[in-house]
Amino acid sequence: MEIIIIFSSILIATVACLFSKHRVIIESVSIVASLVAFIETMIVAFKVASTGTCVSYQIFFVDALGTIVMLIIALVGLASTIYSVQYLRDETAKGIVGFTRVKQYFILLNLFLAAMFMAVVSSNPVFTWISVEATTLSTAFIISFYNKPSAMEAAWKYLIINSIGLLLGFFGTLLYFTSLPGTGEAGLITWNSLLSNAAHFNPSIIKIAFIFILIGYGTKVGLVPMHTWLPDAHSKAPAPISALLSGVLLNVALVVVLRFKEITDAVVVQSFSQHLLIVFGFLSIVVAALINFTQKNYKRLLAYHSIENMGIAALGFGFGGLGVLMAILHMIYHAVVKSALFLSSGTILLKYGSSKIIKVKGVLTALPITSILFLAGFFIITGTPPFGMFLTKLLILSVGIKAYPVVSIASLFFAAMLFVAFFEHATAMVFGEKPAEIETGEGSIWLVIPPLALVAVVVCLSFYIPPFLLTLINQAALHN
Repeated sequence: MEIIIIFSSILIATVACLFSKHRVIIESVSIVASLVAFIETMIVAFKVASTGTCVSYQIFFVDALGTIVMLIIALVGLASTIYSVQYLRDETAKGIVGFTRVKQYFILLNLFLAAMFMAVVSSNPVFTWISVEATTLSTAFIISFYNKPSAMEAAWKYLIINSIGLLLGFFGTLLYFTSLPGTGEAGLITWNSLLSNAAHFNPSIIKIAFIFILIGYGTKVGLVPMHTWLPDAHSKAPAPISALLSGVLLNVALVVVLRFKEITDAVVVQSFSQHLLIVFGFLSIVVAALINFTQKNYKRLLAYHSIENMGIAALGFGFGGLGVLMAILHMIYHAVVKSALFLSSGTILLKYGSSKIIKVKGVLTALPITSILFLAGFFIITGTPPFGMFLTKLLILSVGIKAYPVVSIASLFFAAMLFVAFFEHATAMVFGEKPAEIETGEGSIWLVIPPLALVAVVVCLSFYIPPFLLTLINQAALHN
């Protein structure tokens, strides 16, 4: 019932945004829908933690890993929606966007959230694929939100590369279906029916299928070398959408890969999928670290850092054992703190009117609270102790040091390089002399509260994980 309420609230909000002619109504219904989704997701989380699964009307299926990602969608979705209201009001005051564009924004934002929820809770792999493709369609128009040539180029690049990748993922899905002896439960092929019939699958076909899945959905995850769309799209979209793209959507796509991995591991030796994840994860870390040294745009800097962190998570799932548990925790930490960083970058963009690092100086003076949040997010996300991401990175690489010493040591080296690059750019922005034309002051408190709340969540989770969340993490780790 909770899942039905989530989709109903978002659908009602979308329809209200479509027909309403009053900005306050559009903003209010969107926030209420996100709040309802968050509350209902918490209820689902407690249910799954106590029972192991949550099934509703056969077309929905929520396991522990799916619930964790639902929590991420709901939390970041609520924070981004609240932030969007003031963010767009400030842009309207500057004459950047008008009412029509704001209306389109909230319609697409609600559809984006609904598509991500559906991708996670759908019991059918084809419905999951449709939902992931829907996230591409809904966000492509928001990436080109400002109608600038560079934004239009980024949107087309995002649309074409992801659509091709997802077509490969769909072909991989069909290869899994070919080995099924029947049609599954009530004629509907589900994740469970694929897993229960794994003994009938042809190992050679399944290996090929998983490669297509990893390349296809790995495009959406942003794994190298399928990552080329990500920096452009994340840097050109409005800041709240960048937060959802980088903090949430990447994890949604990774969940799909992991569900196919579970099926694959039941057919062929587990090392097959693990080695593939290790290769793509390591490449992602290396490329992100090297490119970040030359970045001139702070939103692209954050985007490339997402590639590195998804690479770390892929290594964790590839190493197995404790690495899986830490990879799940790493997904949570990264999703929340990266979203806070993108929201903070949005406030910086509103103040300075530029996303170029060279044009942003003295943020500590101009935006004292935002600059502190930005620096805190930087230290958290780069794995600085005593925060949680230090533990997850350390333990993931520690797990791999015995079986894959070269990969682990090299990953640690490139992660250190990325820290240096990020630190150089972040300090250049935060410190220094503020340009005379830039006014001092945070502006609206509603540009501060959402990123502040997200940073607070990460800090709390670094030292204390609620029992229900710990149960979900342990349950998810057992199946991956």
